[in-house]
Amino acid sequence: MKCGLMLDVLRNLCQTPLVSLEDCCKDGQKRGTDNEDCASLPLISPSTMCRIVQEQCCVTVLEDTMCTTGINVAKDQGVCDSLFANTCETKTTKMCCDCCLVGKAAQEQGLPCDHSLSMGYQCGLVSRACCVHGDSDNQTQPGITSGGLLTCFGGLLGKCAHVCEGNNTCACFKGHKLKPDGRSCEDINECLLGVSNCRAGERCINTEGSFRCQREVSCGTGYELTDTNNCKDINECEAGIHNCGPELECQNTQGSFRCVPKVKCGPGYLQDALGSCIDINECVIQTSPCLRGQVCVNTAGSYTCRANVLNCGRGYHLSDDGTRCVDVDECKGPEKVCEGHGCVNQLGSYRCECETGYSFNSITRLCEDINECRHYPGRLCAHKCENILGSYQCSCTTGFKLAADGRNCDDLNECESNPCSQECANVYGSYQCYCRRGYQLSDIDGMTCEDIDECALPTGGHICSYRCHNTPGSFHCSCPVSGYTLAVNGRSCQDIDECVTGTHTCGENQSCFNVQGGFRCLSFECPNNYRRVGETAARLERSDTIRCMKSCQPNDIACVLDPTHSVSHTFISLPTFREFTRPEEIVFLRTTVPAYGSYHHLGSYDVKFDILEGNLENAFDIVKRVENGLYVGVVRQVKPLIGPVTTVLKLSMRNLTTQGDSGQNVINVHVFVSEFWF
Repeated sequence: MKCGLMLDVLRNLCQTPLVSLEDCCKDGQKRGTDNEDCASLPLISPSTMCRIVQEQCCVTVLEDTMCTTGINVAKDQGVCDSLFANTCETKTTKMCCDCCLVGKAAQEQGLPCDHSLSMGYQCGLVSRACCVHGDSDNQTQPGITSGGLLTCFGGLLGKCAHVCEGNNTCACFKGHKLKPDGRSCEDINECLLGVSNCRAGERCINTEGSFRCQREVSCGTGYELTDTNNCKDINECEAGIHNCGPELECQNTQGSFRCVPKVKCGPGYLQDALGSCIDINECVIQTSPCLRGQVCVNTAGSYTCRANVLNCGRGYHLSDDGTRCVDVDECKGPEKVCEGHGCVNQLGSYRCECETGYSFNSITRLCEDINECRHYPGRLCAHKCENILGSYQCSCTTGFKLAADGRNCDDLNECESNPCSQECANVYGSYQCYCRRGYQLSDIDGMTCEDIDECALPTGGHICSYRCHNTPGSFHCSCPVSGYTLAVNGRSCQDIDECVTGTHTCGENQSCFNVQGGFRCLSFECPNNYRRVGETAARLERSDTIRCMKSCQPNDIACVLDPTHSVSHTFISLPTFREFTRPEEIVFLRTTVPAYGSYHHLGSYDVKFDILEGNLENAFDIVKRVENGLYVGVVRQVKPLIGPVTTVLKLSMRNLTTQGDSGQNVINVHVFVSEFWF
């Protein structure tokens, strides 16, 4: 037999005048029922279409028969293990058996039969059929018989959505109804039709092919919802969710539980909420449990009645005949009452006649010290009053001494005993130590004077320009060994101008230039083709400038074309800035070029300033500004330099015209940075 799925055949593709397609299909079905080989059937018509229909109808009957066998195995045995041979026939039978088991499992678990699993059309039909009709016993249901489960063939070839009947009609699964097209099925909404069996308090919810009932109100505390949508009491005792203690026993009730004591109390006891047994005092809760003349005495779990005995109060005792109470004379008794004081007997009691400084306490029945200091505060003593037995004594606070009257206090001059290390000042009731200049009072004892280390104070770094040396009660400043001298104020360091004092070592052809803390011997020669302007001074000031102007020989074209018109030297001495917060302006290059004017608007002149060499660590820059209408180049120190450092800033000042550079002037600034900050 040829294995394969049944093909959909289009209707009315071929007709023969002798045999119809219905006859071809019926012949194929009959031969399939007889279990003949569908691939080699005797032809009843020469038509190719008749042969195809005859063969496919035969195959359909065989597959339907094998599928029915698989369904019955699933229903009878519940397993498909016996269908293990991988032949064409067994494969179809096992497929239907497995798919039927899926439908039965869905029915048993209450899942919808019309699931959305992609198991194939034929497997889906078998699964839905076994799910819908899963409550039948080992019988093939309508629509699961030969010619009904898989495909129906009638006058025209077609398919049913759910089940095909043998009479060429379609049927639907339970909970569905046939649509007007006779093939499709749609769900029946039992909730809208009112055919559900939901009870009061339940809401009907439609599902595919069925419906379910859902409670609108929860069961409440102590109950749980069962699978049948009913409320069932929760047995907290069996579930172990009660809170009864070890002495109590859990007893289940509807919707709750009770904790009952395990131990039962006997007569004469009450049991509390924790299960403990508490004795009942019958003498209190019962009215006159004993006869007249008797006294009720409570006992554990019961009570007893005793004869009434005469009971005398305090200060009395029973007479010798036992019939009356007589007064006790406490003043003559063995107990020493009012010891050291007088005693007066009273009926049923006594009273003490107390000595001066004492008073009688009627509760403790003793003579107690009056404590004059507490009764007369501030009236007996000027400062402090100390009570002593039967009297009092005055005393003074620190810094005072008791006066001759024994009550008032006079000031004590503590400075007479020299308590301070330097100076003492007596004040009323105390004294005050103070120190001389350069000392401070100790925080420990307030009497000793300690030296003030002025150099260590927060402002100590600014007391002296260079070094601060502490001395007892004072301090002194010092300057570097050479190049500086201490100023008149004793704190600042002044630079020694060796060029003025004549302590320099410069030669006859050298110029002396004073720097911070020293001097420099400088000599300058003009370059070739340049001549010095002015005389060379033996001593150079900060503002002095040595200038060499260009002077070309006749016919010296190279000299004439050299753009540098002049070479100048100037000098500056700088300290090492300890706190460098903003740029310091050190050199001003003034020009005669106006920044504005009639010829400026014509673009005739401009000036450009540059630093060509010697800019250590990029610590300097040069900016152009306008002062009094003229261009000025300002050399600034923008970063700190730690001395001693010497450098020569080679500056360029170029004059610009509309035709280009008209020449430049070179200025060499000799910068001497001292290692000190003053």
